[in-house]
Amino acid sequence: MSRFRLVFGKAYWAVREMCHLPVGIEHKAYWTVREMNMKPQACEEERKLQLQELEELRLESYDAAMWYKEKTKLWHDKNLQVKELQVGQKVLLFQSRLKLMPGKLKSKWNGPYTVVSLRANGFVEIQGCTPNSIPFLVNGHKVKRFRDSSEQCVVEEVPLRMLPTIT
Repeated sequence: MSRFRLVFGKAYWAVREMCHLPVGIEHKAYWTVREMNMKPQACEEERKLQLQELEELRLESYDAAMWYKEKTKLWHDKNLQVKELQVGQKVLLFQSRLKLMPGKLKSKWNGPYTVVSLRANGFVEIQGCTPNSIPFLVNGHKVKRFRDSSEQCVVEEVPLRMLPTIT
């Protein structure tokens, strides 16, 4: 539903010719036009000032957007983690075609695979863990390091603060 129909109760195209402003608004509009015609120089100056103010607001918003983008980029770049892959390391491969198979609990990662070689352009040649599997190339962004259950993860111990006992 259009705004015109909400205000006037009829579709704009149906009453295009018959639509009139209320008398109070029509009277104010008439006097505004008449006043502008009396002082064209003052209106011209006021309009120039309004356009300059609008241009200043645009420049300020542009600067604010650029500052925000720079700040966001710095934060993003600071939090990036570089993948250090090595030949012989085990990795998991991201399943990009998982969308065809529904299932919330299905893992998005396949593997483990073994890294056969690293390419200069960011590609990684991986091979399945079975002896007769064929190595294939994948994008380096689609693999992550496989953490075996034998690997020990260092977990920092945080002692709980001693709470006073109530007796």
